[in-house]
Amino acid sequence: MFDSINAMVNYAKSGGPLRMTIATAEDTDVLLAVKKAVQQGLVEPILIGNEYKIKSMMESYAYNFQAEIIDAKNDAEACEKSVKMISQGEAQMVMKGLVQTSTFLKAVLNKEWGLRQGELLSFISMFIFADSLRKRPILMTDPAINIMPTVLEKKAIIENAVSVAQKLGVKTPNVALVCAVETVSPNMQATIDAAVLSKMNDRGQIKGCVVDGPLAFDNIISMNAAEHKGIKSPVAGNTDIIVVPYIEVGNVLYKTFNFFHVEFCAGVIAGARAPIVVTSRSDSHEVKYNSIVMASLLSKAEQKLH
Repeated sequence: MFDSINAMVNYAKSGGPLRMTIATAEDTDVLLAVKKAVQQGLVEPILIGNEYKIKSMMESYAYNFQAEIIDAKNDAEACEKSVKMISQGEAQMVMKGLVQTSTFLKAVLNKEWGLRQGELLSFISMFIFADSLRKRPILMTDPAINIMPTVLEKKAIIENAVSVAQKLGVKTPNVALVCAVETVSPNMQATIDAAVLSKMNDRGQIKGCVVDGPLAFDNIISMNAAEHKGIKSPVAGNTDIIVVPYIEVGNVLYKTFNFFHVEFCAGVIAGARAPIVVTSRSDSHEVKYNSIVMASLLSKAEQKLH
């Protein structure tokens, strides 16, 4: 797996920039992230939204980069135009701008021209830790879309994350199912789901990875913690993908990592026909830029597979 932002950028810009639509682009952090992506040769942006506001912001903040601008009367129209350009082959990536995630996803999931491809969509975040505890990136899913997934939905979430990890260069990723404890408890559904998913992996129902759980968070991150507790697992302390049991756990982890522990944070939606960049409206322009890098990298990796 790529271990630095520079390595990811170099791979992502190989072969030239990708056309990317931005739904409701009238946001300073979004435009700043797009400007940096243009300067790095990653994207050719198509800014969709209130044309007057977009042009005013670009002039006020000296965002002097080349971009196509398409006017939209409202957020829903901006999302529709952005997604339709992807489904019609006019662009390769789409990014959510200053718009509610629910409005954006309504367009993405449209049955006629939407982008859904797999069993379900899931959000996958990627982190590189600033300290020496972790030497390579780690993926975490799903902190944003699936609220309380069933076992079969968690299976699909794992499969989406494994596909992303493989495109990032991890041939057989280690998947950890995080819970409060390491043992199965009939009073804790998350531990039961984790045990079922681990056995499904053993029996070949989840392929291309090694799945283990339930595992507490300290065992996932630290080999020493796992050894101290007497836990023998090929995943403990050597995790590539953290799968959370429900959205609250993922949301807290995402924001904790982002605010306290990482030098790199990015996120994309998997399970669609094209990379989808979705970040929180409160995320910095750096997180938004990093997410464009991640999406560009995944798109280029997908192209090389075919």
